Amino acid sequence: MEFITGFNRDQLVMMDFESCVDHDSWARTVDMFVDILPMEELGFRDMLNSEGRPPYHSRDMLKLYLYGYKSKLRSSRQMEHACRVNLEVIWFLKGLGPSARKIAYFRKENAAAFKQAFRHFVGLLKEWELIEGKTIAIDSFKIRAQNAQKNNFNQKKIDRHIAYIDDKIREYQDKLDQGDGDVDTLEIETKVAYQKSKKERYRKIEKRLQESGGSQISLTDPDARSVILHRNITNVGYCVQAGCDSKHKLFVNNDTGSVNDTRALSTMAIDARQLLGVETMDALTDKGYTTGAEIARCGQHNIITYSSPKESTTQKNDLFEISRFNYQKSSDTYICPNGQTLSGTGNIYVKGNVKVKHYKNFRACSPCPLKAKCTTAKQGRLIERSIYAEALEGNAERVNRNPDYYRLRQQVTEHQFGTLKRQWGFTYTLMKGKENVLSEVNIMMICYNLCRLISILSPTELKNRLKSLALYFLPKTEPFLAFLSASLCCSNKTNSLKTHH
Repeated sequence: MEFITGFNRDQLVMMDFESCVDHDSWARTVDMFVDILPMEELGFRDMLNSEGRPPYHSRDMLKLYLYGYKSKLRSSRQMEHACRVNLEVIWFLKGLGPSARKIAYFRKENAAAFKQAFRHFVGLLKEWELIEGKTIAIDSFKIRAQNAQKNNFNQKKIDRHIAYIDDKIREYQDKLDQGDGDVDTLEIETKVAYQKSKKERYRKIEKRLQESGGSQISLTDPDARSVILHRNITNVGYCVQAGCDSKHKLFVNNDTGSVNDTRALSTMAIDARQLLGVETMDALTDKGYTTGAEIARCGQHNIITYSSPKESTTQKNDLFEISRFNYQKSSDTYICPNGQTLSGTGNIYVKGNVKVKHYKNFRACSPCPLKAKCTTAKQGRLIERSIYAEALEGNAERVNRNPDYYRLRQQVTEHQFGTLKRQWGFTYTLMKGKENVLSEVNIMMICYNLCRLISILSPTELKNRLKSLALYFLPKTEPFLAFLSASLCCSNKTNSLKTHH
């Protein structure tokens, strides 16, 4: 029986690597994209060798990272291996084989440059009118950090460990007090000393936590925090903020800070507006971003928010809800269900993290026939109003008036996260520290935007645009211009043949 057979391994074969890489390969797109980047202006540092050999060019290293992250080759060991066995990597690196150590150091030492490269790319997309900056959707996703859950502590966790140790020490001491000749005194004293050393370790962690001024501390990666991944499942990681433009669903900016979205809205929205250079902008966000101070700050910077309104926090106790009291903006007073006026005290009070004003009219409350339905307080009803209530009310009115517009948020920003996490495996970071973690985020977002361009423009159109830009960024030597002219002619001939057929 005959089978399909391969070539003879012992036979000498003449070949060129150019023919081994498909015309529409991701490697070709990456190669052309990196060639148009002004590497020195972006701040990339070439990897110097301690032995005195010439360094690897930062352009080649960036190509390796963009190709690797899109292909699920994120670790330096995987990339080192790809340099030896992957034909596409061999092609765009022209046979170079940097060590895993060199590859890792390039990522670590160029975190700021990765950010500038992404922002430069966003500016290019704005020039190409693929990003308009009219509507930006902001959302976040969680990734795991290089920090185990057992190496993350808050005060409650520390107290629980110390209480357990105290119980063990007490148990061992009771054995010594009640023991007879069969008790191994030396062994128990050793266990007690071990527990005391553990207790001292937790006391030191407690001191570090208090000195930090935060609510939790991570020992391996100090910037990582315990975050809720989904359905109340917590892990130590980062909450990555991302802004996306509504026109073609392309990433615009990113950041990572707190464990949730409460204080992220204005920072992300203002940064996006400044980066895109627009006068005004709409920002679409979910309920987690609905904070009065953040919405008010956005308004001060010509950013119109459409953030899902939060329900009133008033307790459901069969008494009049706050909605039954009509606020009069002109006089800064409330009208109660009985028609009485509640005036402000003129003072601002801090309740938790919120600044509020108090409104009351205790004289009218005492004889009021509706008091039993209004309040259980002896003096009368007291209303608290946030100093940012007007901004919250304006936001809620906009969302309720434009429900279809607000629903665009999910279409603009949700599916990108699924691509990064499910398809490309970006559920954890290999780096430590906020700046280095963001370098991975920026690499991923460059890859995503570049992939989206292939779908939006077609591979041929994207390559033609990149070739046109290459005229301005690469040395204009005669061999280069001849090669570029031949490439453009080859692309045009290919397109003509496809159209003819």
